[in-house]
Amino acid sequence: MIEVKGLQKSYGQVHVLRGVDFEVATGSIFALLGSNGAGKTTVVKILATLLKPDAGTARVHGIDVARRPADVRNAISLTGQFAAVDEILTGRENLVLVAQLRHLKRADRVAGELLTRFGLTEAADRKVATYSGGMRRRLDIAMSLVGNPPVIFLDEPTTGLDPQGRIEVWQCVKELAGRGTTVLLTTQYLDEAEQLADRIAILHEGRIIVDGTLTELKQLLPPVKVEYVEKQPTLEDVFLAVVGSRGTDN
Repeated sequence: MIEVKGLQKSYGQVHVLRGVDFEVATGSIFALLGSNGAGKTTVVKILATLLKPDAGTARVHGIDVARRPADVRNAISLTGQFAAVDEILTGRENLVLVAQLRHLKRADRVAGELLTRFGLTEAADRKVATYSGGMRRRLDIAMSLVGNPPVIFLDEPTTGLDPQGRIEVWQCVKELAGRGTTVLLTTQYLDEAEQLADRIAILHEGRIIVDGTLTELKQLLPPVKVEYVEKQPTLEDVFLAVVGSRGTDN
């Protein structure tokens, strides 16, 4: 569903992406894991046609992002680091507005179905200003799904949320993949990638340094024996080992 080869991007003398390669299977959750400044958001912006790469190619839903950006936009949805909801409107009004902007028929019905799907029916007619952080994020993701795009990009979707809000968003993301949506998730939270992703790539200093399933990544480190009990390495152990061995971010 997503294919990235040799992606490069620089800002002056600052090389943000230095040749990024990865693939995302249809209907899966792919986590792009990295520290602040690793280049995660730059990758998402390129895939969402908001930024042009200096070199390399990227295809989303079989479409070249540089040659056919309008077609790519019709196949994707992007949820940024902060919820893009109108606090003056109600949850239902936010969804109806997006449906109307996408020229969908029966916008009220579309809104109602998404409110039910994301557990927001009881709060549907309340102003979004009264929503909790987790509720706003769920509404934001629901708005991204108006029109049923096959691919959705979630750029650090749980930034600033409390533990309960994070769990609510995790449930939403798992449901997306369960319904066949392909999800590319960027995060700096190791437990988030561990909980959600079918496949994880660690981006460090502009390059993918490891890419695999959680089981495959854990096999990069030997188990630790403590009092004769074998301890499997966590994703945090893997991340710190592979990143730490390559120095610190610029």
